[in-house]
Amino acid sequence: QVQLVESGGGLVQVGASLRLSCSASGRTVSNYGMGWFRQAPGKEREFVAGISWSGSSTLIADSAKGRFTISRDNDKNTVYLQTDSLKPEDTAVYYCAVDKKPYRIVSSTTSTYAYWGQGTQVTVSS
Repeated sequence: QVQLVESGGGLVQVGASLRLSCSASGRTVSNYGMGWFRQAPGKEREFVAGISWSGSSTLIADSAKGRFTISRDNDKNTVYLQTDSLKPEDTAVYYCAVDKKPYRIVSSTTSTYAYWGQGTQVTVSS
């Protein structure tokens, strides 16, 4: 069993940056791809960014390209999401998740992921 804890969210103004962290415990996730998703009120959960188990491959949603960067530190069992140039439409609860199977290519599909954190709120005010 894997427990994921997200942190780093907050209330910021347009154009600001936040660095979200997702710390895993229970077992190592170094062999598993990981992803960040977000869900705004009244909307479905959507993919934001994903990273392969080695960190050599990443996938960024079109809405986040050029502004968000995903990275991981396998020694710390942690994945990060650097969010820059934030916009009001980025307001959502951000969740991290772990792939169900090891050593797979990065996926944007929600069903690929097994374990989810409780989320961290990001609010961007104009």
